[in-house]
Amino acid sequence: MSLAKVLKVMVVDDMSISRGLVTQTLSSVGIQNIRYAEDGREALQMMREDPAHLVISDYNMPKMTGIDLLYALRQNPKTQKVGFILITGKATRQILEEGVHLKMNNYLLKPFEPRQLIKAIQEVFGPLSAAG
Repeated sequence: MSLAKVLKVMVVDDMSISRGLVTQTLSSVGIQNIRYAEDGREALQMMREDPAHLVISDYNMPKMTGIDLLYALRQNPKTQKVGFILITGKATRQILEEGVHLKMNNYLLKPFEPRQLIKAIQEVFGPLSAAG
C-alpha cells in the first residue's frame, strides 16, 4: 500500500484559497485523509483529539503563528513527533532558526509550485506512492 493512502495530514491556514491549493495538491498524489483548520488554535485542539502524521501550516495567522503551533505540538507527547512543514511568505532568519530549533521538518516559501510541496513532503516521509 502506498504511503499516500495512509498518511493523515492537517492543513492549517487562515486563507481558504491557500488551504484549497494545498489540499488540491495533496489529493493529486493520492493523499485522501486531509483535515484543515483555519488557525493554529483550532489545529492544536484537533491534533490533541486525533493527531495527524503531518501538519502543513502557514506561518502568518491570527491567534497563533505557525511557529507557535509547532512549539505547542512539540510540548505534547501525543504530537511531539509529527511531521511539520511551515509555509511562509517571509522566511526571515529568525523564523527559520526558531523552526529548526523546534525540529521543523521542512519549509516552503510562498508562492510555491505543487511539485515543490510534494518534494517537501517526500523529503520528510520518503516516496508517497508504492512505485516511488
